[in-house]
Amino acid sequence: MESLFEYANKLIKETDLGFMRYMHTQINWDNRLIGLLGARGVGKTTLVLQHIKKNLPQQQTLYVTAEDFYFSSHSLVDLASEFVKYGGKHLIIDEIHKYPDWSKALKLIYDYHKDLQIVFTGSSVLDIKKGSADLSRRAVMYHMKGLSFREYLSLFHHIDLPTYTLDEVLSHKVEAPQLPHPLALFSKYLEQGYYPFSLEADFDIRLKQIINQSLEVDIPVYAGMNVATGRKLKQLLAIISRSVPFKPNRTKIAEFLGASRNNISDYLLYIEEAGMIGQLRPSTGGIRGLGKVDKIYLDNTNLIYSLTEGELNTGNLRETFFFNQLNQSHIVTSSKDVDFKIGHLHFEVGGKSKGKKQLKGLDHAFLVKDNIETGYLNTIPLWQFGLLY
Repeated sequence: MESLFEYANKLIKETDLGFMRYMHTQINWDNRLIGLLGARGVGKTTLVLQHIKKNLPQQQTLYVTAEDFYFSSHSLVDLASEFVKYGGKHLIIDEIHKYPDWSKALKLIYDYHKDLQIVFTGSSVLDIKKGSADLSRRAVMYHMKGLSFREYLSLFHHIDLPTYTLDEVLSHKVEAPQLPHPLALFSKYLEQGYYPFSLEADFDIRLKQIINQSLEVDIPVYAGMNVATGRKLKQLLAIISRSVPFKPNRTKIAEFLGASRNNISDYLLYIEEAGMIGQLRPSTGGIRGLGKVDKIYLDNTNLIYSLTEGELNTGNLRETFFFNQLNQSHIVTSSKDVDFKIGHLHFEVGGKSKGKKQLKGLDHAFLVKDNIETGYLNTIPLWQFGLLY
C-alpha cells in the first residue's frame, strides 16, 4: 500500500487547481458512493485529483487506478479493509472498469465499511452502465462531457465568462465585453477545443488513439465481440463520418458491413455510449417512437475534423455543435419542421444568410446563425450556445 500512497501523492502534488471543470460544482460530494462517467479523454482523472487536493485530508484519502499492477496480486476489497484500519475515509478508484467484477467489489466495500466514501471513475461508459444496475440503490452517477466553448475560453485563453441558462441566451442576456471578437476563437474550438488535451502536441494522433481504443477494445470487451466485429464498428463510424448528418438505413448498413440487420441498432448504441456519436431521436412517446432514430451525428466537432476526409460540410459542423452542447442538460429531439426541438422550442441552425422560411407558422421558434457576433429578435448567434455549462 505504501507504493500506492507514493504514486497518489505525486499525482496530487502535480495537479493544477487553476481551472476546474463544470462538473465539480454539480457533484454532491457528500454522497457515500459516487460514480463519475464519461468518454475517454474528457478529464475525469484530473477532476477527482483536483477534488482531493482542494477538499480532502490527504492523510485519510487514497487515490488508486484499477489498472495498477498492485491489483494483480491484491484485491480491491482487501485494499479497502486495510485502508480503513489505518483510518482511511476516502477511497478514489480511477478506471474502475479495468477491475474484474468491479460492481460486486464496490457493493462489498460499500456494505462492509459504513464510514468510507468511495468515488470511482469509468471511461468505458458501456461497461459502467452494465454494472451500475447492481449499484442502483447505492451509487449516485454523474456523466461528464468534454469542454464547452466557455470552458475552452477559460482553460486555453484565460477568458472567463459566466454560464448562462438557455432562457438567458434566447433572451439576449449574454454579455461578453472581454470577448469582443468571438468568431475566430469559436472556429478554433470547433476544430480543436472539445478535449482538455487538445492543445498538447500530437492532438490528432491522441484523438485517433482514443477512437481506436473505444471501438477496438472497450466495446468488443463489453459486448463479447470478436476482432472482426470490432473492425465492423470502425467501418460503421467511417460511414457515419462521411455522411453526417447520417439518416440510418439499417438494411443498407447491414449489407455493406456484412452483418445482421438486427445487430446494427446495438452497434450504433454501443458507439453512442462510448462517446463517438449522438443519435437524434423523435419526441414521439410510447411504442411508436421506441428505437426510432432520425439522424446520427458524430459526438463533437473535433471528431469531424479528425475523421472526415476532404472538404467539411459546414452545415453538419454547426448542427453537431448545437446538438452536442444542448444535450448536456436538455432533451433535444428531431422535428419535421426544423432541425431541432427542445420541449416547445423550435431551432433552425444555419449560416449568416440563413432565412426564416422554416420558422413560418411556428411559435417559440429561433434561427441559430453561425458567423454573427450578436443576436436580435429571434435570431441567436451559434457560439452563444457554448456558454451553457
